[in-house]
Amino acid sequence: MNNPEQLEFIRNWLGSGSINIFGLPFSGKDSQGKILADLFNGELIGGGQILRESVIPDGVRRDLDSGILVPTADFIRIVLPFLSKPELAGKPLILSAVGRWHGEEDGVVGALDAANHPTKAVIHLSITEESARRRWLEHENHKDRGERRDDSAEILENRFSEFSSKTLPVLEYYRERDLLIEIDGNGPRSDVTNSIISALANRVLASQ
Repeated sequence: MNNPEQLEFIRNWLGSGSINIFGLPFSGKDSQGKILADLFNGELIGGGQILRESVIPDGVRRDLDSGILVPTADFIRIVLPFLSKPELAGKPLILSAVGRWHGEEDGVVGALDAANHPTKAVIHLSITEESARRRWLEHENHKDRGERRDDSAEILENRFSEFSSKTLPVLEYYRERDLLIEIDGNGPRSDVTNSIISALANRVLASQ
């Protein structure tokens, strides 16, 4: 388990900045995001969650429920303003895949900079599609994610396709800017958390 000094070390580096977490469906983005938000006294924000809880056009809702990424124009209009909400000021943000479509990266980075939540790191929780399918089957057995219309087997395959065609280029964008941290997301939750913390600590040391 990571020690308090290490966590404080990262917390001071992060400040009011942001960490964006990407991965295939069922890679643990929300679970790890919640853990990090708790550890760093931050706020967990998911683009999909914002959209699902917002008043959005029927066509956008249909795309979302089908596992298809919503058009960039709608994403920019609905999600990006959320990042500058006054109640988030001064807090670090842990983002769950905010800006999944290649072409949205500049808008996300710019909105975060403008709101004083600069992007400090981007984490890719790497798992295979087969691992994601196994986790989906476990979810189906336990119903531990609540009822989400985008969790059916057919829609899961749509989401894999969307990740490959639209989100992998996003990861390359962040890799080219030396912001991307690759994490093996296949192990137990606590092991993945420890890997993330160790990688962030190494990033802080490298930046000094």
